[in-house]
Amino acid sequence: MSSLLERLLAVPTWTVLLVVGLVVFAEDALFVGFVLPGETAAILGGVAARLGHVPVTAVFATVAVAAVVGDSVGYEIGRHFGPRILGLRVLESRRPQLDRAQDLLARRGGPAVFLGRWVAFFRAVMPALAGSARMRYPVFLAFNAAGGITWAAVTVGVGYLAGASYARVEKLVGRGSALVVAVVVLTAIIIWRVRRHRSESRTEMHQE
Repeated sequence: MSSLLERLLAVPTWTVLLVVGLVVFAEDALFVGFVLPGETAAILGGVAARLGHVPVTAVFATVAVAAVVGDSVGYEIGRHFGPRILGLRVLESRRPQLDRAQDLLARRGGPAVFLGRWVAFFRAVMPALAGSARMRYPVFLAFNAAGGITWAAVTVGVGYLAGASYARVEKLVGRGSALVVAVVVLTAIIIWRVRRHRSESRTEMHQE
């Protein structure tokens, strides 16, 4: 993780925007949000903006456009290949989550697209499920755009605030110590998310 942060501090502006945009786009368009960390990429883009390596407005615009366009591509994929996608082996272990996403979409319609933007797995599958369910595209686009823009503002903002903390630590104790602090914090976040995922999995098994 420290090497990732050091590279982030060194790469050109266009590289930051390209990588962040591609990861966010692929997360939604290619139906693999549980593999590609679009949220992490957006946050790191915000960190880079706070450290002065890229304009924050450019990061926000890149993330928002990539999210909205990626969702739209995912919608079209679901509209044309929905049954095939739902039958993919990679989704078998996540069938309970997929069923919940379908149930949420059936109950809420357009608002489910907005709400799905805030949960990693739902963020990846909801566009394709909406397309497969033949949701009208203008309805999908309205909630997709609202969710994508809001999500971009929040995730980039979180990264920007995290970058401010990093900058203060670096000023006080130097880059090496700041990297250590950043790694410790990120590791703690990863451990917390893994434990939460395991807890949710155990709850699902008991419910079954």
